[in-house]
Amino acid sequence: MEPKYLFGCSTSKPSGCLLNPEGSRIIFFEECKNSPKPNFKIYTHLFYTNHLGEPGGYKSSEKLNIDSAWEKWHELHQKGWTEVSHNYG
Repeated sequence: MEPKYLFGCSTSKPSGCLLNPEGSRIIFFEECKNSPKPNFKIYTHLFYTNHLGEPGGYKSSEKLNIDSAWEKWHELHQKGWTEVSHNYG
């Protein structure tokens, strides 16, 4: 399945969450609410998952510029991470 994004496109932002192939970690991508429009920043929040594949324990967060966020999103897809439906927050 091809990812639904334009790599490096400045008007498009990675958002949502990805689950690793083992089902043991989930990462959320969200836009920083106070980031200036030309220099979007994206937060990533990584969690361990429980036996149901739901967030079970916080691991780490990171603040990335838009290009780094797309690069991370793309790399995770290449490693077999898949998009899943979860709401963060």
